[in-house]
Amino acid sequence: MELTLATQIALIAAGVIFVWALLLGVWKYVQIMRSPDGQAHVYVDIAHRAALMYSFATAMLAAFTQFSAWSTTVNVIALAIVVAFFVGAIASYCLHGFARDTTNQFHPATGALTAAMVALIIGEVGGSAVIIAGFIVEQAGTWG
Repeated sequence: MELTLATQIALIAAGVIFVWALLLGVWKYVQIMRSPDGQAHVYVDIAHRAALMYSFATAMLAAFTQFSAWSTTVNVIALAIVVAFFVGAIASYCLHGFARDTTNQFHPATGALTAAMVALIIGEVGGSAVIIAGFIVEQAGTWG
């Protein structure tokens, strides 16, 4: 079976995010080894873990897009929204880890941060829901 465009994009994104996670693991290790308390900055740790989880989440979305009732356009747009927010989150964690400017990016909360988080919630949950709904609709056609 040939992979759909959305699935190809999802798998490439998953692979890139996974390699990014591995490189973040190296950064984390270097910080651990250089730290007097044996710990990396909290946001380096968060970036590493988030990238690992997001890489596998993106790979899961690849499976859902492959067997979706929706058009390529719908799947690619929904996937792009989700992956953009995944990448944005990891990048923001990296920036905080590099700058060592905070141990809690949500304190103090600003209006811009709240708006960004609402957008992230809508984008990640909504985009994933669209993709998973397409999978369910396609699979429901085979029941019975």
